[in-house]
Amino acid sequence: MTGKRSQTPDASIVHYTLWQLVKYFLRLGSLGFGGPVALVGYMNRDLVEQRQWITEADYKEGLALAQMAPGPLAAQLAIYMGYVDYRIWGATLVGIAFVLPSFLMVVALGWAYATLGDLPWMQAVFYGVGSAVIGIIAISAHKLTTKTVGKDKLLWAIYLVMAVSTVVTHSEILWLVLLAGVIVWFHRAPPKWFQNGNGMNAVAMTQLPAVTSIFGSMDLSLLVQIGIFFAKAGAFVFGSGLAIVPFLYGGVVVEHQWLTEKQFVDAVAVAMITPGPVVITVGFIGYLIAGFTGACVAALATFVPCYLFTIVPAPYFKKYGKTPGLLAFVEGVTAAAVGAITGSVIVIAQRSIIDIPTALMALGTTVLLWKYKKLTEPVVVACAALLGLVLYPLTHS
Repeated sequence: MTGKRSQTPDASIVHYTLWQLVKYFLRLGSLGFGGPVALVGYMNRDLVEQRQWITEADYKEGLALAQMAPGPLAAQLAIYMGYVDYRIWGATLVGIAFVLPSFLMVVALGWAYATLGDLPWMQAVFYGVGSAVIGIIAISAHKLTTKTVGKDKLLWAIYLVMAVSTVVTHSEILWLVLLAGVIVWFHRAPPKWFQNGNGMNAVAMTQLPAVTSIFGSMDLSLLVQIGIFFAKAGAFVFGSGLAIVPFLYGGVVVEHQWLTEKQFVDAVAVAMITPGPVVITVGFIGYLIAGFTGACVAALATFVPCYLFTIVPAPYFKKYGKTPGLLAFVEGVTAAAVGAITGSVIVIAQRSIIDIPTALMALGTTVLLWKYKKLTEPVVVACAALLGLVLYPLTHS
């Protein structure tokens, strides 16, 4: 088989071309449904087990780095896969190939939504899909909670505080996420200067709210505001692709009021029905805010930080990736991110569940995904869309 990487001691010889890798990620970005966990699984199956282009060790290192760094998990792992043998060029071309197909899809959907959004059939589709999204996020939040929080009392405290604050404020408070990481870091692997009684940490913590809101007071053009906001989303949001949902809600709906609550729920639905990384919904949101230019700015601003967070530390990750302080910080911010996702389920549900049919569809989605583990989100969303087409005319006649 052509394009096979040797798993023998002579594994330094690369037996696949960069173009072969780019074509693979073009295909995965076009047809890869199921969210970050599924996409990460596809990469292991295809690149490690079947084609043997990437070694198991390189894959595990890439996955560990993607989990520890902020940004979308699947996109960062794809970028690392390109970096393994083809360094900057490989990371860049693979990243573009993986994101571009789904970006073009969401831009097309954004155009259709903006142009045809007032048509009854379009409203009916999102009436059903918006309800199903609640169930999808609820199940994802449960899985992430079980996996990342477990039985750890400190992580549970962080998780609950973040969930409650998200429900109360209707947004993800970024400085609380960072503070959670610092608390776990200092509790489990305190740095020497902290153990010596240096009080600078208290000063740093008190400045976090000011640092995270510094751009909020500036009077900037719309595109610059979009760029800054989505860059923060790409640079500071930890966890799975869904971790960005509460952050985006707080920014585009509550703070800037670029979208209505219904438009935002529809944007999350678009992320569920398109292949590729879930985070690509930023392209749809950007399109609704400022057309094609807004979509490009939002996507670039979101993915450039995750690209840099992958290629810059990659050469040093083998040496420093298992530092106790870094691992503890990531544990803290991940627990906070999952808490925010859980809180966002309640916030979004308050806007999406508007009558008995939507409540039943949300509940039904949750039960189905809970009982049938192999049921995929695109299938659920397609069924919800059909139900919406049937029920919407009956409830809005």
